[in-house]
Amino acid sequence: MKENYLPMTGEEQMSQKKPEITFKYVFNYGYNPTYVNGAQGGFSPRGEMVINFYLERQPLPEAISHEITPEGAIGRETGAEPQDLAQSMVRFIDTGVVMSYENARVFHAWMGEKLREVEELSKARNAFENTPAAGQA
Repeated sequence: MKENYLPMTGEEQMSQKKPEITFKYVFNYGYNPTYVNGAQGGFSPRGEMVINFYLERQPLPEAISHEITPEGAIGRETGAEPQDLAQSMVRFIDTGVVMSYENARVFHAWMGEKLREVEELSKARNAFENTPAAGQA
């Protein structure tokens, strides 16, 4: 015996629709994305994850001395403060976040998914770039 399936009416569709919520994003007036190339952190005594993001770079000197040439121009560099400048690195921490263990797990899953997405895009791009240009001039 063959069953007949009729399209659902608008009222039936509404009763089948799952509940949903829409999030609106509100940005702080001072919002300014920051480039970071590292992080340091761990768990607080309360079990919250603390992550401090930093930009690792060579330090800038506090002061540089130059000799003055006989013509009165700035000559070669004669010194820099601090003296260990060449052997130093700076980890400039501009921002950090604190989140619960559960939120850290959700964030980890979200970031993992975003990384998988970019890896798939990269694979597709590489496959396309390595394909002979069939019939292209």
